[in-house]
Amino acid sequence: MNVEQQGLTGRIPEPVELAKSAHNVEALRDAVMAKLAYAVAKDPTSAQERDWYIATALAVRDRVVDGWAESYRHTNDTQNKRVYYMSLEFLIGRLLFDSLTNLGIVEEMRQALASLGVDLDRLRTVEPDAALGNGGLGRLAACFMESMATLAVPAYGYGIRYENGLFRQGIKDGWQQEYPENWLTNGNPWEFERPEITYDVGFGGTVDITYGPDGAATYRWHPAERVSAVAYDTPVVGWRCRHVNTLRLWAARAVDPLRLDAFNAGDYVGALADRVRAESISKVLYPSDATPAGQELRLRQEFFFASASLQDLVRRHIKQYGPVEMLAEKAAIQLNDTHPAIGVVELMRILVDLHDVPWAKAWDITQATFGYTNHTLLPEALETWPVHLMERLLPRHMQIIYLINAVHLDGLRAKGNSDPALLSSVSLIEESWGRQRVRMGTLAFVGAHRVNGVSALHSELMKETVFRDLHAIFPEKINNKTNGITFRRWLYEANPGLTKVLVDTLGPRVLDDPEELLGLEKFASDTEFQAKLKAVRRKNKEALSKVFQHRLGFPVDPDALFDVQIKRIHEYKRQHLNLLETVALYNAIRADPGRNWTPRVKIFAGKAAASYHTAKLIIKLANDIARVVNSDPTVRGILKVGFLQNYNVSLAEQIIPAADLSEQISTAGLEASGTGNMKLALNGALTIGTLDGANVEINERVGEDNIFIFGLTAEEVEARRRNGYNARDVIASSPKLSEVFASIESGVFSPDDTSRYRGFIEMLSNHDHFLVTADFDAYYAAQRQVDAHWQNGAAWWRSSILNTARVGWFSSDRTIREYARDIWNVPVQTT
Repeated sequence: MNVEQQGLTGRIPEPVELAKSAHNVEALRDAVMAKLAYAVAKDPTSAQERDWYIATALAVRDRVVDGWAESYRHTNDTQNKRVYYMSLEFLIGRLLFDSLTNLGIVEEMRQALASLGVDLDRLRTVEPDAALGNGGLGRLAACFMESMATLAVPAYGYGIRYENGLFRQGIKDGWQQEYPENWLTNGNPWEFERPEITYDVGFGGTVDITYGPDGAATYRWHPAERVSAVAYDTPVVGWRCRHVNTLRLWAARAVDPLRLDAFNAGDYVGALADRVRAESISKVLYPSDATPAGQELRLRQEFFFASASLQDLVRRHIKQYGPVEMLAEKAAIQLNDTHPAIGVVELMRILVDLHDVPWAKAWDITQATFGYTNHTLLPEALETWPVHLMERLLPRHMQIIYLINAVHLDGLRAKGNSDPALLSSVSLIEESWGRQRVRMGTLAFVGAHRVNGVSALHSELMKETVFRDLHAIFPEKINNKTNGITFRRWLYEANPGLTKVLVDTLGPRVLDDPEELLGLEKFASDTEFQAKLKAVRRKNKEALSKVFQHRLGFPVDPDALFDVQIKRIHEYKRQHLNLLETVALYNAIRADPGRNWTPRVKIFAGKAAASYHTAKLIIKLANDIARVVNSDPTVRGILKVGFLQNYNVSLAEQIIPAADLSEQISTAGLEASGTGNMKLALNGALTIGTLDGANVEINERVGEDNIFIFGLTAEEVEARRRNGYNARDVIASSPKLSEVFASIESGVFSPDDTSRYRGFIEMLSNHDHFLVTADFDAYYAAQRQVDAHWQNGAAWWRSSILNTARVGWFSSDRTIREYARDIWNVPVQTT
């Protein structure tokens, strides 16, 4: 067995270790064979890849379950406080390698399967991505769950078991097409159905009031409709299997799945109507809210999972710890954005209506239990719900919201805050144009004892913008917790070649302590070390080139600069700024073909919301530009453009290790944090970006010489908007941008429909809310700095090494330690 076969240890093993490894290989081989025979019911001669995957996953799961049971027992025995992380998304990705890596048995399993004629890396591709999230919000939740397990923080993740999840993206004639993501079609070997753990979740109905002998009022909600929430548990294993936590997802089921009277009367469709209505709750992530029915379904989803989760955790608390009044001492609930904010009201209902806790005491318990993470500075993204919808769907909760608001505002008046404008701005009820809406962000803020942003800039801007008046009243609430990523997934699993070089250079301690990466600084200018990393990167780029060949029908040059923008398609993330620069570069190459241009591959990936027309038009523009550029012989392959469809965790794991340049070009002041910027920098990509979100902190840590910062700052963006921004003047003053606009508007990239982008260009010319035109020239200049730096190979690789060396702080382990210390008040395990 050679050194490379030892996985990540980077050293020759002792004889005892070799014997132990051989025993593990034999045991794993036997376990897989047993699962193939008795769980899959297949013989090795007839087993297909899917059968081998299921057998392997089940064999691995057995080893996780042992640690899972021990972790649960330990938490119960020690009476430790639990964290409950409530999130509408958990973008967990594939779990086979995640579990193998954290169990430390990747190579043993590889050898065990090889002895059976099975390729572990092939099985990796058989596993579907769990379609439980959209982007950064869901992936952050997944990273946090893994880090909590790694640090032995007892935790449950609560969410919805989406049957289809977010749509599967296809590209047809350059346009995004949405299809169901049937990730559960062939079963999910990682989950355990818990049919005995079921809760009724109510909707609609009436509220009765009764009075006791002392005149105290008691309220009882009688829902008109009930839906059953059935638990499905997935174990989340931490690094080196130190601890295993639970991701509990709820599936919606009808209380009565079949109306037998209707069925016997011949109304076979009507007999299933209640079942269809109930199960629609857990069918799809983010149903379109463009219609009243879509809005209602989304609210039903949010209340469904919040209610089931709170019923579950209160039941567990009473069973294990006793009085519900002690809840805040034994439970910390973290709201991941505003989606679960209705949980604040549901907990009040459970405490007051079901457990007879006095209102004031119940409110103290609720505030002490909840923390709220805000993820956006876009006012329109802070959810609000029409009062009439809430009153119809959740009548008791609307009563509680009114009472919370009354007590909240009365308390402010008692402290001398009587300004009507101030009281209106901090009210839970927004009144405009005769319509009332419930502000879920304000509800979460008022109902939590701590409110955190997810980057230093974001947290400060929260105080100045969306929560300015609330912060003035409650100055102690807002704190910062800059996001992080789990290095196990985004380095060890995604980039094993780089990981091996790091371990060989710095020792195995780097696998447990990301701050050890700082030791790379002394090798940054070492040409031999640079050559090692360059070889790893080129191998990763060769692999990604094969993805291009398979998906788009053409390969790309691994020696070109791989320029990557992979994220949700949204105007504030400004993929269209990148596309405008792409056209400008294309024009420049054709005008001056003899210049020493840097070969470049522009790589785009991401999904647009199904009802977001402008974002879908940006995807079409990317594909139209790619078609023209890639087929133009005068470019001679210097510039290639590709949009890779159906972006998910697995595709990110292929792109990120191959990236040279990381595009983080959102309008300053709008990106809360970003985590893609961290993943790419960790793998050695250099960032080109604005001073937005966590880019600010990345800039501070990697050094200004190793990042390309351009464009307006958040303060300058606000000033431009406040003073009135005239995009037409800016366009007229920029020959490059004027030429780009003229070529796109005239149909150069859309000869089949020359008017396709006229409205798009008109929007940027007259209503450039995200200041794309204002930043264009600075962005173009920064890209030419990128070209110059790339052509100085030694300088580029020095910067790349320093990026990897200096971003250890962006580990989600560090973030979770801060949450545990400052918000949840729970201990963590040291590495």
